[in-house]
Amino acid sequence: MATIHDPRRVEAFAEITRDLGICFGGDYNPEQWPRPVWKEDAELMVRAGVNLVTVGVFSWARIEPSPGEYDFVWLDEVLDLLHAHGIAVDLATPTASPPPWLGILHPDTLPVNADGVRLAAGSRNQFTAASRVYREHALAIATALAERYAAHPGVRMWHVGNEFGQIDFGDEAAREFRLWLRERYDTIGALNEAWGTLVWSQRYRDFDEILPPRRMPYLVNPAQSLDFRRYTSWALQRVFTEQRDAIRATGATQPITTNFMGFEPLTDLWEWAGDVDVVADDQYPDHAAATSSSDIALVQDLMRSLGHGRPWVLMEQAVSATSWRAHNLPKNRDRARLDSLQAIARGADAICFFQWRQARTGAERFHSALLPHAGADSEVFASTCDLGADMRRLRPVVGAPVEASVALLFDWPSRWAADEPGRPTRRLDTLEQVQRWHRALWRRGIAVDLVRPGADLSAYRTVLVPHTYIIEKDAAATLRAAVGRGASLVVGPFSGVADVHAGILTGRSPVLLRDLLGISGEEWVGLPDEPTPVAVERAWATAPARVEASILGERLRADGADVLARFRAGHLQGAPAITRHRVGDGTAWYLGAVMSDEALAAVLDDALDAAGVAGVLPDRVLPDDVEAVQRGEALFLLNHGEAMRHITVPGPRRDLLSDADVDGRLTLAPGAAMVLIERHAE
Repeated sequence: MATIHDPRRVEAFAEITRDLGICFGGDYNPEQWPRPVWKEDAELMVRAGVNLVTVGVFSWARIEPSPGEYDFVWLDEVLDLLHAHGIAVDLATPTASPPPWLGILHPDTLPVNADGVRLAAGSRNQFTAASRVYREHALAIATALAERYAAHPGVRMWHVGNEFGQIDFGDEAAREFRLWLRERYDTIGALNEAWGTLVWSQRYRDFDEILPPRRMPYLVNPAQSLDFRRYTSWALQRVFTEQRDAIRATGATQPITTNFMGFEPLTDLWEWAGDVDVVADDQYPDHAAATSSSDIALVQDLMRSLGHGRPWVLMEQAVSATSWRAHNLPKNRDRARLDSLQAIARGADAICFFQWRQARTGAERFHSALLPHAGADSEVFASTCDLGADMRRLRPVVGAPVEASVALLFDWPSRWAADEPGRPTRRLDTLEQVQRWHRALWRRGIAVDLVRPGADLSAYRTVLVPHTYIIEKDAAATLRAAVGRGASLVVGPFSGVADVHAGILTGRSPVLLRDLLGISGEEWVGLPDEPTPVAVERAWATAPARVEASILGERLRADGADVLARFRAGHLQGAPAITRHRVGDGTAWYLGAVMSDEALAAVLDDALDAAGVAGVLPDRVLPDDVEAVQRGEALFLLNHGEAMRHITVPGPRRDLLSDADVDGRLTLAPGAAMVLIERHAE
């Protein structure tokens, strides 16, 4: 992970929240509206409790209508108006959406897709990170903005670009990809060795022969594809850091960030995280999905983990419906409130939305906003004002940590490599497995940090590896050390399969972990559509009533581990399916297949019990749809479901949201939330 350049800039965000409390607001696009609307906006923001807005994300064509001709008069007025009303500004470089003139004058700034089609100007994201011309223009406008506004008292943060996730397969990308490969491998011989290019006669004579993985007659070399993904993330990161450094060069001291997009597959956020002064994320869970609440909790744990536990920014979310899904379900008032409270529970100190005023024209005209088309006389704006009041009540939570004793391994290059075609099954999805394992902890009220393979695990009593396809020697060593000092380790199937270049590690698998796990395998197989029954051995005292396997299994043998369950039928009949191995002061479990939810939960419970890890409430499993998170002195209780739930909490406590006293048994209504503080903590 990249290192944070200046700890003082990290502290700068904490200074903002000490001043403002929980930051509350969203994207503001005044360039889309006439001047008389601006004053109304500022007055309504004050009424709603808004204290932070992001300005300028899509304003490049307004600021620079023609090359080198800047118009800052309107932006001067907007920033002065917001500052006069006590509203802080997160000022954006507008470089995510170049004006049409850039693509028309310089077609090489436009991206090319895998089929060789150059995409047209006129939408958004119409740039390639490889283009030197694009980057020069982006740096020029970023510098001009910073020179003008670095000392403006209303500008409290900087926001570079927007939702980095663009990809390009054109000639500009080919040129830059080759330079990146030369830096990485030095010689073409080293690249040929790493990529295994003797397969299918792919051996290269020179770096100049290499292209991005464009559309090909058949499968792409997985090592080439993996490195192009690494390059793409690096190229986008360079766009961010160039503009960040240009802003800093003007003397700007405010924290600088950009908005991540959760597990978005084109950026390796472990590499990016150290380059932002505060982690920020855009979150749009699909509430039509039954698992949306637990899935977004995983994303929020990732954001907190990327910042090493420091508070983060929820930069965008929807107050009601989005407009880009095929069918867009609205949120009601309770759901919008729960989404914000959930983020705060998991470490956010800023709750923002896209956007402040709903757009009248353009592609996002039906995307909800804090101030809808109907205006202030609306249910949505009333809920905005109520949410602003909630944010003020939660000021005591600002800066508080979420302490976790469970680590969950996740890595972007491992996910990229595992997603390549030509494997035993396409049904095994890394993120889906991470979500399943995390969901079991979510249902138990147990906090989880996500960690990169090879990271220090000394702070964790339980370590989970749902599916990490690439495991290198340093990562294997940290897992071995964790178990040796007494931690519980649970490893899922098809982990530790490949090296850093996506080449298969030869020998009985998982090659670097088999001594730790006390098992070894010789074959990975896709399992039939019908679940494969698994027989539980007497050694597994806490086994569930039914254990089944699906998707992918492994032909294993026990090399010192206790066998807890075996396959009962099919190609793997009789082979170990779940094992346990005591090593040093700890224990390691291995799942030789994708196990049913009940079986997975039982294994995780065993591991948690062995490590002495428990949830924040007395019950091992929380009532359905209830989320419980301890952040500092505050216990967050959220009912995401549609039924009344009864919970016992240690008391006496006071609810920060309602100011009510609670003690012992309480009832949580559908869509309700409580944030409980022990009375002595006040």
